[in-house]
Amino acid sequence: MTSGKANRPVVARIVNEKQPATILDAPSGDGWLLKELDYQPAMTGLDLFEEKPEGYAGFEKCDLDYGLPEKLGKYEAFITCEGIEHVGNPLLLIEHAARHLVEGGLIVVTTPNVWFPASKLQYLWRGFFPSFPCLVGKIQRGTHMHITPWSFPHLYMYLKLAGFTEITLHEVEETKPKHFYERILALPQSGYCSRKLKHARDEEEQSFWRQAGSKQSLYGRRLVVSATYEGKKAA
Repeated sequence: MTSGKANRPVVARIVNEKQPATILDAPSGDGWLLKELDYQPAMTGLDLFEEKPEGYAGFEKCDLDYGLPEKLGKYEAFITCEGIEHVGNPLLLIEHAARHLVEGGLIVVTTPNVWFPASKLQYLWRGFFPSFPCLVGKIQRGTHMHITPWSFPHLYMYLKLAGFTEITLHEVEETKPKHFYERILALPQSGYCSRKLKHARDEEEQSFWRQAGSKQSLYGRRLVVSATYEGKKAA
């Protein structure tokens, strides 16, 4: 699959355009995000395996399977790059992200995509998606295991459940499709998305089916999705 680093320029562009003053980065890894930005926000990092990155204002060791620490404050952006596929409780993580975002706050999620045709072929042959192998004999909590596969519709649903709007799938620079046969295999799904788009009842459905049927969704190996936290609705 395409390296997760292919997502980094896309994430940096999104953040540079929005320029949130405070960012919660989880997992923060080696702190690559701050190095890619054109400005200097106040960054807080969370990571189970790495140490505090250089230039980060705050840092805490954290197992994202348990969500985010309650003591964290509010941020203008939450960024989680190549992390959610390792989490067994992804809805908990996204809901906690919403809890720590200001109204109108930005979330950016990147993860491998399992919707492309070659991935489905591998699932047909083996029963496991690419980069999500059988882990028997190697299962150990807190290790770098890919355990939750994602597609755009799957991630869209979780973000909606957590109160996010303006859910947007971004283009990643990669060959789409990577193999000619994928174009043929994707025809039924592409046609299905087109029919659903044609009969969409409102702008939200139109936006969803347009993105679900896009080349990035159907053929891309990576997902970069951003959304806006609308805040809690008044009772």
